Formats: sequence, structure tokens, C-alpha cells
Amino acid sequence: MKFSNILSVVALASLPVSLSAHEFWIDPVDYTVASDGTLVAALRVGENFAGAEQPYLERSFERFDMRCAGDLDAVPGRAGDRPALNVAAPQDGLCVIIHQTTDYTLTYDEWQKFVNFVEHKDFDRVLADHAARGLPETGFVELYSRYAKSLIAVGDGAGKDAKVGLLTEIVAEANPYTDNMAGGLPIRVLYNGAPRADAQVELFARPPSGKVTVTLHRTDANGRVTLPVQPGYAYLADAVVLRPLEPRAENDPVWESLWASLTFAVPE
Repeated sequence: MKFSNILSVVALASLPVSLSAHEFWIDPVDYTVASDGTLVAALRVGENFAGAEQPYLERSFERFDMRCAGDLDAVPGRAGDRPALNVAAPQDGLCVIIHQTTDYTLTYDEWQKFVNFVEHKDFDRVLADHAARGLPETGFVELYSRYAKSLIAVGDGAGKDAKVGLLTEIVAEANPYTDNMAGGLPIRVLYNGAPRADAQVELFARPPSGKVTVTLHRTDANGRVTLPVQPGYAYLADAVVLRPLEPRAENDPVWESLWASLTFAVPE
């Protein structure tokens, strides 16, 4: 399955529920915060830019940081805090919130669920590879982890996103709060610090009121793609790596998925 860099907008209702994967993202209450304001954001797991709020739990993440105006600090919190991020805004500038989950596992009891996931995320060779490896169609295990970032403007919001050292991540190559977004937001998708060429990026667009819409995009040879954006909208961009694992024992994972996400908004 191949997509051009920009596809037609697809209404949320037209996407079959069975094809919708569960994303993980950072969901700020406000994407633009006053100089003396507070950074407040929930961690969410769900579908189509709507999902259940997750508490602050140290055992559930490997990393939870904020890089504001170039300074990197751990996000403080207590077990069970909701929202997971609730701290006084530091100095003016662009704040990048960074979250990496621990590893989780999923056992596939239905082959069609794996097929749906693979087809939806556009891993066109995985099903053939699964069969060639002699793997079963049920009872096999996938290992997965999430790598989320969010852009919040404090005060003037000046600054830029950059690589933060996640295994996979989406880097915004312009500032949606200070730069001209008429031509879209350029992003770069990375894996192991290197560009991911020909990678699918799913973009969820949430207007101030109304339906979330979804578009699919592809990175170029340098891992770059420009996402179409509109003033007043909030966005969730999602890109997934799926790689094989060689099990050493029975019930060890045979696939690993790595989920990168980036949330941001475009001011009106």
C-alpha cells in the first residue's frame, strides 16, 4: 500500500473501528501559556485523538522530561497525579514535553487483529515475513513502547524543536507558534537517530469544534514531510516502527512496535 505525501482528508467516521490502532500522546490543556502560567497536560491512550487519561506513575515510564528554552528538566510529580504534567511554566520560549513509556506486551489471540494493525500502519511485507518465519497466527506476542513529544509555547514561544534522543521520534522543523504555517509544518521522522525514509505518518486534526479528521502522509528519502495545518486546530502526528524479534524462549515476543507521536497546535 503506497500513499502520496498528502492524501485527501478522511472523515473520522469513515475509518473502520477495527483498523484503528491505539495511539499514546501528550494532551496539553493549553498549547499556549502565559509567562507566569502553568504547564498542564494529560497522558492519553486511545483512538482518533480521544482517549483515557493515564496517571503519573514512575513505573510506567523510562523518561518524562521537559526541554524549555534549551534547559532540560525531569517532570516532577507524585504517583497517581492526574494530569500527569502540572508545573509552573519556566522562562519564555518553546517547551518540548518528552515521554517514553516502559515496555509492554500484547498477545494476539485473533489473527485478523494483527492483519488489521499491519495493514492500517502500512507494513506491506510483514504478513509475508510472519509466514516465512514459521510463526503461528494466534498466541504470538508483540512487545511495544511509546515515544511521545508535545510542543507548548510559553510567553513568546520562541525556539525550535530538536532531536531529544528517543529511539524513534518526530521532530518539528519549524515552530508552529512563531513561524508562518501557510505552507504547512515540516517534520522529520527519526529511528535510531537516523531519518526514516518512506515512512507513513498519520495526522489527526482536531478543530475547535467538530469532527476530528485523519490524513495519511509519507516521508521522503530524508525522512521529511510537510503536514497541512490550519489556524485554530490541534494536531497529533503518529508514526510507527515495526521490527522483528528473535524469541529465545517460548512466549517471547516475535515483533516489536515503537510508536512515535507529536502533538502541537496552530494559533488562530
